[in-house]
Amino acid sequence: MSSAKICCVAGAPCWVNLTARDLKVATDFYGALLGWEFEHAPTRFGDYVRAVVHGTEVAGISTGARDMELSVAWTTFFGVENADISAADIRDRGGTVAVGPLDFDTGRMALCSDPGGASFGIWEGEKGLSTRLRRVGAPVWIELRTRDAFAAAMFYGEVFGWDKRDPEHYEVRWENDRVVLVVDGHSVAGIRSGGVEAAADPRVRPRWHVYFGVADVDEAVQLTKELGGDITGEPRDSAYGRVAGIRDPEGALLSIVSGYA
Repeated sequence: MSSAKICCVAGAPCWVNLTARDLKVATDFYGALLGWEFEHAPTRFGDYVRAVVHGTEVAGISTGARDMELSVAWTTFFGVENADISAADIRDRGGTVAVGPLDFDTGRMALCSDPGGASFGIWEGEKGLSTRLRRVGAPVWIELRTRDAFAAAMFYGEVFGWDKRDPEHYEVRWENDRVVLVVDGHSVAGIRSGGVEAAADPRVRPRWHVYFGVADVDEAVQLTKELGGDITGEPRDSAYGRVAGIRDPEGALLSIVSGYA
């Protein structure tokens, strides 16, 4: 992950990063599917690129799955005021800190997992404003699918202090069968139960799913197949737009959505 232009909004998602094995395979797939352009930014942790949509950086891709022996997966990073204190809070509440906290460019980061096994990251960096991109190619929604949404909401709420923050800026509410975090009037993350207990695929376990905006989900599903990806959830209408689940050629899970409001 690179910190160059990542703003830290405490307790809220601030960045998404893909750990891949082969950078060319990843950039070929996502460039064609999501219309991304790429800026190379080599780091001491291996090759790294930032995905750019109309001049705005929207995600990162690193070779962490090869260089650091991490899983091929998308990781959501949450902003924190102090990475070391947050890492200690994660451990105290039954989570795991797998990597870090460590210095990275102009901030500090750590890779963690919650008590249910869902991986996520924390990022301490330059403070910024809460924003939400609605454009095609950008991550427009982050959602944890887990076995117990309320237990997960308690864990994240305690780690990130959601109930202790200014209620004019932070709100946790129940909507569309999900626990939803609202920051500055924007729904930024959801937590819901289901979709993991009976999964035959061992790769389908509690995890944070990143939803990327596309112009047309059905067309994007067909393009995914042509590009060597798989479909894990056929297109369907939802409360947040038309959605589908896909897997990239190296196995990373993600979701796509069109008509997201």
